[in-house]
Amino acid sequence: MSIFDRLESNVRGYCRSFPTTFTTAQNATLTDENGQDFIDFLAGAGTLNYGHNNSDIKGPLIEYLQNDGVLHGLDMHTDAKAQFLEAFEEHILWPLELDYKIQFTGPTGTNAVEAAFKLARKVTGRTNIVSFTNGFHGVSLGSVAATGNSHFRDAAGTPLNNVTFMPFDGYLGEDIDTLDYFERLLRDSSSGLDLPAAVVVETVQGEGGVNVASIEWLQKLEELCHEFEILLIVDDIQVGCGRTGTFFSFEEAGIVPDIVTLSKSLSAYGLPMSLVLMKSELDEWKPGEHNGTFRGNNLAFVSAKAAIDLYWQDYSMTRSVKRKGALIQKRLQEIAEEINDVELEVRGKGMIWGLACRECPQLMELVSAAAFKRGLIIETSGTDSHVLKCLPPLTIDDDQLISGLDTIAECFTVVLNDAEAMKSLGLTHAN
Repeated sequence: MSIFDRLESNVRGYCRSFPTTFTTAQNATLTDENGQDFIDFLAGAGTLNYGHNNSDIKGPLIEYLQNDGVLHGLDMHTDAKAQFLEAFEEHILWPLELDYKIQFTGPTGTNAVEAAFKLARKVTGRTNIVSFTNGFHGVSLGSVAATGNSHFRDAAGTPLNNVTFMPFDGYLGEDIDTLDYFERLLRDSSSGLDLPAAVVVETVQGEGGVNVASIEWLQKLEELCHEFEILLIVDDIQVGCGRTGTFFSFEEAGIVPDIVTLSKSLSAYGLPMSLVLMKSELDEWKPGEHNGTFRGNNLAFVSAKAAIDLYWQDYSMTRSVKRKGALIQKRLQEIAEEINDVELEVRGKGMIWGLACRECPQLMELVSAAAFKRGLIIETSGTDSHVLKCLPPLTIDDDQLISGLDTIAECFTVVLNDAEAMKSLGLTHAN
């Protein structure tokens, strides 16, 4: 048995889909111990928006380490924190006229979500949180209560309370406005819906299957929250930091959430870091009331500042993401149109895109496995893993991006022309 099989818990997951040992990485390329290169369309599940070992971010990290910069400081003041806060204020908050206070939570996204829920309940005096079907907000007890997938919920081992689920945009079909249902429940004092402390939403549900909320739907959701004095929390952990084109995924909709959670690509280098943004008037915490040993990773402050200075002083990253996103959408649409054996749906925004197949969800796992054999790392998402999810680094070059997309097309052809695979899927070739 390998050292991983012998000692590591059964809970490990990604290594089962991509069974090799990686040794080095650069931008959108991972290299394993055998010297094989893989194009990375996973990017740390959205943690590596700026690629692996970005040289322009690596330099400031090395310099900070060589100068014996403070690595751990609880929530004490450090120059690294000050410089990050200044860059974030100048290049992210001020241009958008956002009046947010910043809370550094534990190092992962679920820590930020837990803090956001706790704050919303403290401020409003209410306990209920409204989440949405197919939403994913983490796997610690508070955040998994707001996560829809039973795979994660069933592992909790205890009742998951104080969360009510509503249908996400499009969940009941294109012609049904799901917020009409939510609004009806809010207006009816006999509906049984406890007035929520907050609503938590992803503008694009990544783990839920690349489900994109429309601008109109998000705007209406904000209006309802304002009318009923419900706090609006946008979970931007996977699709923030430029993934949809703008730094925050909600910018295009013109909404201003009461609370925002950020993590994953915030550090810009794969370093653990998360935070909660809250409107100033919501900052009702007492000193130390919500704490933790790792509230702010100073090394991550350095890399996050470097990324903001590098990519977010102008609109060049936004233009690049939208251009590459259009390229991904076009190629996936071509793949969907070329395949007659199953119906494929293209969905996404910016540089998060998916190919969905509801009639035969197992197909996507076979395509993902075939892609790995051909040097492409790409995962599936959605309730039944029925969506092949494209999540490459935003910094991937065009040639490598096209090569990865061509590999996807090749893998569909290989799987759908394999008699045994077709039999296992219960499919027959279309005429």
